Amino acid sequence: MSSFIAELNNGFSSEPEENVFSSIWNEYERVIMQSLITSFGLDFLVPDQHGGDVDTIHSVREIGKDPNMTYKNAQNQADYANRGEYNTYEYHQDPRYISINRRVSESKKNGTLTDTYTGQKVAQNANIDLDHAISAKEIHDDPGRVLAGLNGTDLANCNENLKPTDRSINRSMQNKDMEDYLHKWEEERPQRQSRISELKSKGSLSDKERKELDKLEKLEQIDPDKMRAENKKARAAYEAKLAKAYYTSPKFLKDTAVAAGSRGAEMGMRQAMGFVFIEIWMSSKEEIQALPPGKDLKDMLETVASGVKKGVENAKIKDKEILAKFGEGFLSGTLASLTTTICNIFFTTAKNLVKCIRQIYASVVEAGKILLFNPDNLMFGDRIKTSTIILATGASVLVGTAVGELVQKTPIATIPGVGSFVTAFCSSLVSGLISCTLLIFLDRSKFMNKVVSALNRIPSEVNNYKEIADAMERLSAKLENLDIAKFCAETEKYRNIATKIGGMKSEQELNDLLLSAYKMFDIKIPWEGDFDTFMGNKSNHLVFE
Repeated sequence: MSSFIAELNNGFSSEPEENVFSSIWNEYERVIMQSLITSFGLDFLVPDQHGGDVDTIHSVREIGKDPNMTYKNAQNQADYANRGEYNTYEYHQDPRYISINRRVSESKKNGTLTDTYTGQKVAQNANIDLDHAISAKEIHDDPGRVLAGLNGTDLANCNENLKPTDRSINRSMQNKDMEDYLHKWEEERPQRQSRISELKSKGSLSDKERKELDKLEKLEQIDPDKMRAENKKARAAYEAKLAKAYYTSPKFLKDTAVAAGSRGAEMGMRQAMGFVFIEIWMSSKEEIQALPPGKDLKDMLETVASGVKKGVENAKIKDKEILAKFGEGFLSGTLASLTTTICNIFFTTAKNLVKCIRQIYASVVEAGKILLFNPDNLMFGDRIKTSTIILATGASVLVGTAVGELVQKTPIATIPGVGSFVTAFCSSLVSGLISCTLLIFLDRSKFMNKVVSALNRIPSEVNNYKEIADAMERLSAKLENLDIAKFCAETEKYRNIATKIGGMKSEQELNDLLLSAYKMFDIKIPWEGDFDTFMGNKSNHLVFE
């Protein structure tokens, strides 16, 4: 694309009276067609996946919640399926749980223990439990934990996750999510306070009522802000351990490298095949346009076959350009895959977003090649214009993709065997129309042309070469007006005299030869009479004209 645009910008000059659309279409047809062929015709070579190509902690947790999310690595899926059933005894009889519980008991006896969820000092005779801020069952069944390859009991029974609190509070929570528990706690608060008042108003309470009152008062002491803060702190420590373990693991790095290489190869193949198909298209078009009227179907088919053959031969000759296209595609595909993987660490990328990321990188890599390396030796303004054209066609593909996504949500897209074709047609149509509109603006806009001309005047190496080329062109024009025959005859005379000078044996012979040359070329001799006599007069001067 870049070399083609360079040739056009260096040699194309549209006529104002010419049909605008025809001139722009003829100039940029290759650009537009390549954009449409690669983005909508050959995109099947790059199978995008919802959530990217690499499993992340975020993406595996979305499985089951997001119907389009799946495991990307079959081994990761098998590991989660084989995690085993949750065993409460295994978590609550773990040596670390017992050790921390012992320290908490000692602190309670010393009167230095504070209830984590109420902020109040714990009485020496109070019943205290160790609460898993992130429940042991949640940790055991967490796909992110399994993906990171960490042991559930290690994560559940660490200092950051075990919080001392009143037994009534702990056992009322069970395995509920923190926010769900607090939401229910808030909803039940009026009834709880009413029941506390009712029990306190009684003169005497039964053992059952006394236990109920104690439990309700303990629950009423909960500080929601403290509980949320402790849970947030525990989750931050938990997530940090998972992220460090997984994102620095050989498993993740290998999957990322394989995915990036695979996407790079697929994008490289897409771009290279697009270049070959464009050569076939342009050659076939030229052959058909050259076909005289009055021909039958057989002649037309033979012409098309000839055009296809010629296009393939042209592509073979341009093997370096095909390799360059593959390299650009490989780089853009690799960068897009890495970017998608990073994005899915934090949020889910849909298939169309992945496609957009690929297209953005494809345009940026190609435009960057022109801006940074300038392989076609364009002037600065033309480099900016060419890069803008590439980015504009890339942007049109993004808009077309967005339109296709909207069409997919309509009833038309659900028609079997028709919906996919309608979606592709609408996407490519919108992209083509926007491309043409943007290219017409860039080519015919007075403002854009002034900007390009001003940028072209900035001193650069290419500008220097252009000035040299202009000077050579002016010199060639002057040389074109010379009488070449006369010039050759005169140079032959000088060559003969030079040859004779080389054979002179005395000064007299040399003198005679030079005098004859003066007369031959009608050169005025700068003295009169005898040379020695002339030079003997001090008032005389030699003046060569």
